[in-house]
Amino acid sequence: MIIKTLVENTSLSDNLDSEHGLSLYIEVNAQKILFDVGASNLFIRNARKMDVDISDVDYLIISHGHYDHGGGLKAFLKENTKAKVFLHPLAFEKYHALRLNGDFEYIGLDEELRENSQIIFTSEQFFISKGIQVFSNVIHRDTLPTSNKGLFMEQDGKKVQDTFVHEQNLIIEEDGKTLLLTGCAHNGIVNILKYFYYVKGCMPDYVVGGFHLSRGSSGLYEKLENIDKISEYLMKTNAKYYTCHCTGIQPYNRLKAVMGESIDYLSAGSIIKI
Repeated sequence: MIIKTLVENTSLSDNLDSEHGLSLYIEVNAQKILFDVGASNLFIRNARKMDVDISDVDYLIISHGHYDHGGGLKAFLKENTKAKVFLHPLAFEKYHALRLNGDFEYIGLDEELRENSQIIFTSEQFFISKGIQVFSNVIHRDTLPTSNKGLFMEQDGKKVQDTFVHEQNLIIEEDGKTLLLTGCAHNGIVNILKYFYYVKGCMPDYVVGGFHLSRGSSGLYEKLENIDKISEYLMKTNAKYYTCHCTGIQPYNRLKAVMGESIDYLSAGSIIKI
């Protein structure tokens, strides 16, 4: 299994651009998978520089209905006319962020793409292919990220706090190893891991994705005591973690101080072989 980071907030090289977004390319079980497409067509430009042909991708999974994970969807559908695209049924609803000046900014997906024939809407536990599935409707047994504050959805014509029901997570299994991918972990990385255990009866061997411990646009960061509590739980799972994007550099540094070699950071250009 190989994972290439096409888009992230930071970059390993001046040759690769970065943006506030996430896109991961995965080769597994003779399948080529894309997990999220960032905020623009940057994932295509970086993919070419990393020897990835987007037109060859078999499956695209969009983790949730925010632009920084699905903003490149229109560009993807132009580049690839064969791939199946998997989204939660609520991914095309209207989502907004409350900015520091008091204005609401639309952060959802392009609603005009909803009817595209390549799109398939998923369910709570949805099997894509052998060893590849997504799950959603994570139960909130533990606290949610503080940085979820200021993120809203429309309900009956009113803006209310986002419940993140539209968020889904990806499980990939190959050769006895299990990988869990999270887009932003708005439902809480600990809650997601506990739900993973409920679904699979074990913990994953590897976890890749954002943990939403920061929101740079609002200056929100998770409290240090909460990050330490999360670190302690993650260590108990005995998984190897690769985090990025909305985790934030400062929270990552705190996680790293506690978890050591159990966690690393991904930037655009990072390549993992499992």
